[in-house]
Amino acid sequence: MSRIATILVACAAVTAAPTTLRAFEFDGRKNVTLETSDGDTVAVGSITFSKAAEGATFAVAMDQGRFKDFFLSMREFKCLEGKEILCHVPYPYANPRTVAADKLGWLEASLIFMFKTPAQFGATLANGLVYELKDESEALVGTPRLVDLNEIAAPPDDASRPPFPPDDRLDVEPGSRWGARLVIR
Repeated sequence: MSRIATILVACAAVTAAPTTLRAFEFDGRKNVTLETSDGDTVAVGSITFSKAAEGATFAVAMDQGRFKDFFLSMREFKCLEGKEILCHVPYPYANPRTVAADKLGWLEASLIFMFKTPAQFGATLANGLVYELKDESEALVGTPRLVDLNEIAAPPDDASRPPFPPDDRLDVEPGSRWGARLVIR
């Protein structure tokens, strides 16, 4: 076999080799960061994943030192200040805190935010954001989607289902929200 033929066979073998994508590992402590539309990255907390029979369980710990107390509409919120005020809204009802590669709803429900302008008075619960998570191999990356937080003002009819299914989410124009992406790595 000529040298050129050998090289071509080797190139074809490398090209035809299956590529394996690494999936996000739901195990151990991961950092949660918010990438802003200003180009900054803000560390907002961590999530600890523990292996379970089907996927994993998780515990979210927001870094309270990064958040400022805001008293809005007769309620205290923990908020980040930037081009917008972005307040974390803990999901107020019991839930299994479980997650799997194809079941990210409860994790998304633990990372709900409300946004407002610095000049705006009070809280507008219709201005909710849920970060729709996608597995990008070494990280879960969340894209903001608009939700109405009034939907979680009362206990759910079915507590076994995460809030804000895809049909209840609205698209956000890229770059229009200060909290442009949420990354779990």
